[in-house]
Amino acid sequence: MDTSTFIVLGIIAVVVIYFVMIYNNLVRLKHNVSQAWANIDVMLKQRHDELPKLVEVCKEYMGYEKTALEDIIKARSAVASAQQSQNMGALGQAETQMRLGLGNLFALAEEYPDLKANNSFQQLQSRISGLESDIADRRELYNSSVNLNNVRIEQFPDVIIAKKFNFGAFDLLEFEEAELKDVNIKSLFNS
Repeated sequence: MDTSTFIVLGIIAVVVIYFVMIYNNLVRLKHNVSQAWANIDVMLKQRHDELPKLVEVCKEYMGYEKTALEDIIKARSAVASAQQSQNMGALGQAETQMRLGLGNLFALAEEYPDLKANNSFQQLQSRISGLESDIADRRELYNSSVNLNNVRIEQFPDVIIAKKFNFGAFDLLEFEEAELKDVNIKSLFNS
């Protein structure tokens, strides 16, 4: 073999190694998104399990605040459904309703001193608030992982490998604008 054959084989080897590295990086990014989603999923399930306990404790004290409790139950069901189908759009909407419902419930609880003093309520409120914070942190990590994946599958030359091996984009987990607004506590007591 002559020198030009070695050069051609060397160039082919470098190109193959380069494309293998791109493929492996795309696989890593895809699995990072899956792992980030799994972390959110764990937190959502834990919160899902705590909500019926919170509703039961509140029912004892807030019997006539039925609407607030029903809103939590409906939102819990919507979150579970969206979570199971991994529909990020629906999950974002359901999460917004859940967070607003919890905020309203905790605001209404301020009017019930016996409820606020209840040890079970305090523990559940603390646990759910902690889970909400953890979900927010994990949502940020998930969205960051999704963004990295989505950018890479659109960049050249990664787009070639991504299309060839069906690497797809993921949806961001976004909450509705309503969550960003302050809760009107005064309106809660006028209803």
